[in-house]
Amino acid sequence: MINTERKVNTSTKLKANACPVSLSARSKIKIFLLKLTGLFCVGLAILGAILPVLPTTVFLIMAAGCFAKSSPRMQQKLLENKIFGPLIHDWQEHRSIPIKAKRIALLSIILSVCWSAYMLQSTMLTALVVALVIGPFIFLLRLPLSK
Repeated sequence: MINTERKVNTSTKLKANACPVSLSARSKIKIFLLKLTGLFCVGLAILGAILPVLPTTVFLIMAAGCFAKSSPRMQQKLLENKIFGPLIHDWQEHRSIPIKAKRIALLSIILSVCWSAYMLQSTMLTALVVALVIGPFIFLLRLPLSK
């Protein structure tokens, strides 16, 4: 008689929080996503330099943060840019932004809330929009101006 039952090795159980993707692969994915986000932010910053209602400095700061964690070469290129570099240096050294960038950012928030209130025509939804933007608005309002 042939035994068709197989013994299952129960000594090697997977932990519940174990990720099947290796640590190096997770790091590569994280670096790729940070680079992609940084490039996206640079694209939005370029649009912000052209369009008056889109802030430039905020997206440059986000891009510099993403590149600082993923690509020192791209961060250096961004810092050496003669148009965008000074904005990022001001933020990194003094935590300040130019008055033009501050005005544009605050004005775009105010206009967005007004437009949302007009389009939504609901007091509750308008209150939700205001509640969502009041934090960033106050943060921007309190930022010091660069020289």
